[in-house]
Amino acid sequence: MAGACPTTPPPTGTPEGWDVGAQQPSVFPQIINPGGSIACGQTRLMFSFLDDQNVPVAKPDQTVEVALFDLGADPATPALTGPATFIWAIEPTVGVYVFDADFPTAGTWGAQFTMTVGDSPPEVIRVGFDVQPDAAGVTIGDKAPASDTPTLADVGGDVTRISTDDEPVEAFYETSIADAVAAREPFVVAFATPKFCQSQQCGPTLDRLKPIAAGHPDVTFINVEPYQLEVVDGQLQPVLTGDPPQLTPAASTDEWKLLSEPWVYVVDRDGIVTASFMLIFSEQELEAAVSAVE
Repeated sequence: MAGACPTTPPPTGTPEGWDVGAQQPSVFPQIINPGGSIACGQTRLMFSFLDDQNVPVAKPDQTVEVALFDLGADPATPALTGPATFIWAIEPTVGVYVFDADFPTAGTWGAQFTMTVGDSPPEVIRVGFDVQPDAAGVTIGDKAPASDTPTLADVGGDVTRISTDDEPVEAFYETSIADAVAAREPFVVAFATPKFCQSQQCGPTLDRLKPIAAGHPDVTFINVEPYQLEVVDGQLQPVLTGDPPQLTPAASTDEWKLLSEPWVYVVDRDGIVTASFMLIFSEQELEAAVSAVE
């Protein structure tokens, strides 16, 4: 659980080999996790690479070995190493890499990506990032907030009043998070809005979720629209606030302290979050997480 580990004092100056501005890489690394979500403990680090036109260039035949360094402690010896896993975000054009890390300390860290394509010589690219003492949102090991999310019972069974999914699975809207926590049964909750998604990944997330839900009929699956919506002329529309007008987070979004969308959580019988997936996940990742709490 985040918050249980110490913070390493920052390095004095730039450690040898970590002047990332002096690099001349063929592609540029991009850590995708939103600020504040990389914290002590278990973190699903997501990254990609961009070319000089800011076009994503991650691809399945491009393997990446990851080495993570606590730069304030020892910038020459990696604390964590292993291969990254490639996942299509939008097949076959946009992909990302995922590395499951268990950070022992907070502080200033560095990632070294060793990228290999076919028989070409490997390319080593480095980037710095911060690890927080505590995660900004709900994370693995936390108690799931018992949010009173809307259900079909609240809208007379009309799913179009609580979902912007073009092909909604009605079972995803039968149970609130509060009811799922009270039932003391495992559940999966997705915060996703296909129509108003800022990341453009909400629709693909739900599409990936549906067959997994069908394969686990004894596990409750819930989808929550993360923004306040209202029915206008027979259609769901967002409630906008501020100047300039912006989407207004739903109460459950604030309770779960979401930093982005979509986000998927797996919760066990004790109401404890056992897995957390930001933005994109593979079928294998979620299948394993659901099977572990079933």
